[in-house]
Amino acid sequence: MLDKTLELSTEQAVTSTAASTNVAQFNGGDTPRRLFIVLQVNVDFATCTSVTPSVETDNASAFSSAETVMTLPTYPVASLTAGMTAIVPLPLGLKKYVRMKYTVTGSNATAGKISAYITDNPGIGM
Repeated sequence: MLDKTLELSTEQAVTSTAASTNVAQFNGGDTPRRLFIVLQVNVDFATCTSVTPSVETDNASAFSSAETVMTLPTYPVASLTAGMTAIVPLPLGLKKYVRMKYTVTGSNATAGKISAYITDNPGIGM
């Protein structure tokens, strides 16, 4: 079972650099349980060179002072195919709000969709 409030992207089209369509709200500070970010490519990417996902946090929902707390590996377009999944531990030091940012390198993508969610059990929903 997935918690809808922890879904950051649901088959989000990522054709240029963008933030996730959804934001997760925490109480600020670290959680007592280990949490994970799960990223899954839903539709193959095309045209761009690569995508670098990162995790941002802020005390304001508008992310006016967004802080990057983790940058995932840069994924070349050849590896961004439907079904590709990455699971990484969520870092410590989170503020009240958390979102993903997808940085597209090279030309804007003409195709590509990503889902991302936060979970304490990364085997759920796969």
